Amino acid sequence: MRRPPRRPGVLLAVLGLGLALPVALTTPDPAQARTRTEAAPAPPTPRLTSSADALTLTVPPSGTTPGYTLRVTVDQLSLTTSRSGGTVLATADGNTGGALRFHAADAWQHATRVTDWAWKDGTLALTAATTLTGATVRARITPSADRYRLDWQVGGVTPERLGLAYDLDSAGHWYGHGEAQTPKGGPATDQPWPLDTGQVVHEAFGPASYYMIDPFWYTSSATGLRVDTGHVMNVAINQGEDGLGRFDVESADPYRATVFVESTPLEVYRDYVGIVGRPAKTDATYRQYAEPVWNSWAQFYTHVGQAGLLDYAQDLHDHGLTGHTLQLDDKWESNYGNLTFDPKAYPDPGAMSRRIHDLGFDFGLWVTLWINLDSDQYAYAADHGYLLADATDPGRPCRVTWWNGVAGIVDLADPDAAAWYKARLRALMTTYGIEGLKFDTRFFDERCAPRAGYAPTDYQRLGAELADEFDLQGVGIRVHWDATAHRAGFVTRQLDKGTGWNSLRASVTQNLAISTIGYPFVTTDMIGGSSAQPAPTKEVLIRWAQSASLMPLMYASTSPVSTIDVTTGRKVVYDEQTTALYRQAVARHARLAPYIWDQVQHTLKTGDPIMRPLFFDFPHDQQAYTITDEWMLGPAVLAAPQLTNAATRPVHLPPGTWYDVTRAQTLQGPRTIRSYATPLGVTPVFVKLGARGADKALRALR
Repeated sequence: MRRPPRRPGVLLAVLGLGLALPVALTTPDPAQARTRTEAAPAPPTPRLTSSADALTLTVPPSGTTPGYTLRVTVDQLSLTTSRSGGTVLATADGNTGGALRFHAADAWQHATRVTDWAWKDGTLALTAATTLTGATVRARITPSADRYRLDWQVGGVTPERLGLAYDLDSAGHWYGHGEAQTPKGGPATDQPWPLDTGQVVHEAFGPASYYMIDPFWYTSSATGLRVDTGHVMNVAINQGEDGLGRFDVESADPYRATVFVESTPLEVYRDYVGIVGRPAKTDATYRQYAEPVWNSWAQFYTHVGQAGLLDYAQDLHDHGLTGHTLQLDDKWESNYGNLTFDPKAYPDPGAMSRRIHDLGFDFGLWVTLWINLDSDQYAYAADHGYLLADATDPGRPCRVTWWNGVAGIVDLADPDAAAWYKARLRALMTTYGIEGLKFDTRFFDERCAPRAGYAPTDYQRLGAELADEFDLQGVGIRVHWDATAHRAGFVTRQLDKGTGWNSLRASVTQNLAISTIGYPFVTTDMIGGSSAQPAPTKEVLIRWAQSASLMPLMYASTSPVSTIDVTTGRKVVYDEQTTALYRQAVARHARLAPYIWDQVQHTLKTGDPIMRPLFFDFPHDQQAYTITDEWMLGPAVLAAPQLTNAATRPVHLPPGTWYDVTRAQTLQGPRTIRSYATPLGVTPVFVKLGARGADKALRALR
């Protein structure tokens, strides 16, 4: 579905005034990623000018950066960033809550008049009065060629929170964030794209979150914001349609942020990856990119046993539904944390594993670090000090309530605890011929206390290091925020989705959000969704498979032969067309695997995302910034699958020469096909002729 622009004036500025879109004269080739370690000319020297009402920092353009100005008003502290004569990012003003804001004395306060300033050694130091008597704000702004640092703190009082607030309109459209909590059910059924076209209200946005998130946002005006914190944030973007972006940190520590100013959103993304790091490898094999993984969750939920799992595997095999792995999800253990099979449900797990291998699948298991109180391992782990301590009473283990009961969490910062846990995993895998694991739940919880010398962000690193020792079988993991998570090269899976059309659409925009905060090896949640909702309809299941076939990996669960509706307990049998079209989607993805694998290798060199919004490749195409149902898969493939139950859909082609795979014709862009027919067997896909990899993509898709 394509959303109309919410603010037409901003998009009109795209064309000629330089207010919303980048100003570079040539479209950057993502193949030519510019890294910050390459030799470059000496950076331009910033200069400061002052007047009665403002301080203005000017950073001249250089060979690779566009230059910018930053205007700091002195009567009411606010920051306005401009490029080529037009505003590209501006903070909120005093009428809308202030730019630099803090919570103290039971109310939100903000900086007001600048009372003192100094420009020394390339840094502008500011002191400002505030709305709270006795409190001051001290800020430091350090400009460089393509960004500036903003560090500030409050003196005179100890606030509970510090925050920045921006006027969303000033920067065009907003992206990034990752999986977004929204009033409309996000991230399970809603992921606004751009973020400002909906509402994001994310109160526990932090490093221990189960959501795939990073404190990084970027805009259609080619600016970006990174908040450098290990604390929980409260993020609100257009909450109540107020037109503001508020990025608050729950701490009195100095607020540290980087604002990027570039020529294109892709360059902003590259700047961010230059800080957090690009993948050093991919944890998935070629086969795991080429074939789907089949996971039992949406097929059975917790109502699974040995006989049912083997019937599932046999059915997939007999209907030609290939895959590299059959993975047994939640509820195989006798108790959570035991790491032993429930003997009633799995009377002979060894024989089960052998049969799965005979059918051509690897075998995988769902695991968690959370040990329930009724597990026979809980007392042992607690007695040995292997569990995270309680945040309010460090003398006892932390107890957390989760969807399967009450548990303690293995403390990965304790070397003995980590070694004990890993040894148990390896013994389980060796005993039953298990090749890989699906790590679920979180590695830390804010109700717990980190080990002495560690912070919550360290547990993302420790979790990533743990998982990196095991084959994750292309199903992915949910670690984020820490640089180790970025560099590990894990496949990233989304939060559970529903089984309706809205969740299918959210799975697309959410992949774009995750992929463009530095996690390029993305997969949707299980094809067809889950979330304990009614089984997907035939149409949703097929369209989801078709969509996933044009993404880096395919993560499958609901069998297109038959499944169980968890809401009724009744069997759902799909017709032969469902199976055939699903099988076609799997085959298309397999044919694309050589092209996709090339993109993986390119990402390892550059950090550029594989699945990305059209405007990363075509920054001057104004329509690209609000398209929610198309994406580029590498530089040559434009995917435009049907994500609704309509008979047709519009398709927008950016500038260039495109080959329409379905209709076997060549088209010249930019152009919009208003009504492209999409019967159930048709998945619109186009190849950009002359792009890197186009020949290989054509051979796969024709």
